[in-house]
Amino acid sequence: MSLAIRSVRSLDPQIFEAITRIWLATGISNPARADDFASVQYNLDHGGIMLLAELDGVLAGTAWLSHDFRRLYIHHMAVSPQLQNRGIGRQLLAAALEIAKEKGWQAKLEVHQNNAAARHLYASCGFTDLEGYITMIKRG
Repeated sequence: MSLAIRSVRSLDPQIFEAITRIWLATGISNPARADDFASVQYNLDHGGIMLLAELDGVLAGTAWLSHDFRRLYIHHMAVSPQLQNRGIGRQLLAAALEIAKEKGWQAKLEVHQNNAAARHLYASCGFTDLEGYITMIKRG
């Protein structure tokens, strides 16, 4: 099996549909998050990056990246449930961290407190809890 990570700045609706299936299967997407095609493509048009992990030419995982010229934000990193625990997430994360390193930016992400597998992966790559902070959001 051959895994390739590629970086894209433009999506067609067909690949976005495949991305969305992974996001929904892993529970990281919902309508309140404005994860629609137009919003994601707008972000990519303005400096965002979508990392695509392809296993033998089939989409296996994704990581959506954005930045504020100080930090690289890692959003929606997900691997198809049937392909998890094969190192795909680790390779996606490594690709994102390489981009941060090249730019001289810190890497930042959010992870649900109950997602033990993801928290273990992130900790093993040097991420630590941002003590003293909680995440807040206002939607709509």
